[in-house]
Amino acid sequence: MRFKGLDLNLIVALDVLLELRSVSRAADRLHMSQPAMSAALGRLRDYFHDPILTAHGKRMAPTAHALSLRPMITALLADVDAMVSASTLFDPAIANRRFRIGTSDYLAAVLFARLIPLLQHIAPQVTVELVPPSDRLSIELSQGDLDLVITPAEYTSPDHPCEFLFDERHVVVGCAANPVFARTMTERDFFDAGHVVAEMGNARPGSFGENRLRELGRVGRRIEVRVFSFLLVPEMLVGTTRLALMHERLARVFAGRIAIAHVAPPFDFPIMREMLQYHRAREQDAGLRWLMDQCKNIVEIDKPDPER
Repeated sequence: MRFKGLDLNLIVALDVLLELRSVSRAADRLHMSQPAMSAALGRLRDYFHDPILTAHGKRMAPTAHALSLRPMITALLADVDAMVSASTLFDPAIANRRFRIGTSDYLAAVLFARLIPLLQHIAPQVTVELVPPSDRLSIELSQGDLDLVITPAEYTSPDHPCEFLFDERHVVVGCAANPVFARTMTERDFFDAGHVVAEMGNARPGSFGENRLRELGRVGRRIEVRVFSFLLVPEMLVGTTRLALMHERLARVFAGRIAIAHVAPPFDFPIMREMLQYHRAREQDAGLRWLMDQCKNIVEIDKPDPER
């Protein structure tokens, strides 16, 4: 199909070429032969009267004009994807749809481990792909590559709407045999202990807990173990006198499996607000609304006792 002389199929090819900056890799991504992708690039060059990609040594770089087109292409494809996904009707019993969700390993354990078994019964043909946190989540959401991002309020994008999912408290966790849990924990107990910390690397800012500790001036801890996943933190505490600051819901999950204990921090610590964020063009997407409602229902069932 053509619009003002442009084959609309070339828009997808242009998007992938500008992302990968390689004809061969773009061909692989779109399951095309390399000659076919080269021909597509030639047609794009003819239409826009611009080289689009130029060789720089062994690599290719987009031209200034091609870079100026990228935001418009991204918005266009996101809107098309939203239009295709959106429907006034969504029947989970027969729907055949894949949802790609940007989320953390912590939420995979406390939310999706409960949601996935439910979906098998009420939406047997719906599939879910969980994408780990990175600095590309907001980009992928804007491009329509992600249906949903679940993240603390501090990490949401101002460009798209979001909805509240739940409040999460942080607790101090340690081995159940640690004598510090046999008495009222003090601030000195916390900061004198060795600590286990989850660090996500350079892919995104530090965790909510670690960032808030720094903002509160709570520095000087002796960090003895660093791990790459929140799910490893409890395991690193058993059999030691080390402590960790972690999400209450996750602490409760692990307390039912291994010998750990948890108490409220011996100092004031802010609440973390987890949010659901979706592309602005998908506000009328009945399937996405259904999925978000399922997430909210699971959270309501598993809500911690506020008196604890």
